[in-house]
Amino acid sequence: MMDGNQKLRKQVKDEFMTYLIVHKHRRTPERFAILDHIYNLTKGHFDMDSLYKSMVETNYRVSRATLYNTIELLLDCGLVVKHQFGANVSKYERKYGNENHDHIICTVCGEVWETKNNDFFTSVKQKKIKKFTVHYYSMYIYGICSKCNHVKKMEMRKLKKPGK
Repeated sequence: MMDGNQKLRKQVKDEFMTYLIVHKHRRTPERFAILDHIYNLTKGHFDMDSLYKSMVETNYRVSRATLYNTIELLLDCGLVVKHQFGANVSKYERKYGNENHDHIICTVCGEVWETKNNDFFTSVKQKKIKKFTVHYYSMYIYGICSKCNHVKKMEMRKLKKPGK
């Protein structure tokens, strides 16, 4: 009997296999190892460096070129979602096995938090979008985190001190 995680891993593997066959891409062990690593060992957001390091730490050697090429395939077939939170950093996360969630991004330090607030986009609101079936959504909320806000306030106090 398969548990939920095993079912999910089999489902995404089958979906990736079908995608590779239909689009005439090679079905290499490396590609499936990357997919399995993302769905089995990666939690939340990841970037290419953290994925590469994580794979090396689990004793799976894969070239960065293979990693980048495979991520492009996983994006194209819809198994991975790409986020552009800041200016130059792309973050990724698996599409399936994640509940819909929102992203809170600090515009100063770039830190990203996930939050589940189902009031923003209820199933009733989803049904009001005509001729469109929602599979997945993500909301981005930009602002300043409490840590950066505190630093900013301290800097302002220093500037206001008399005699300087």
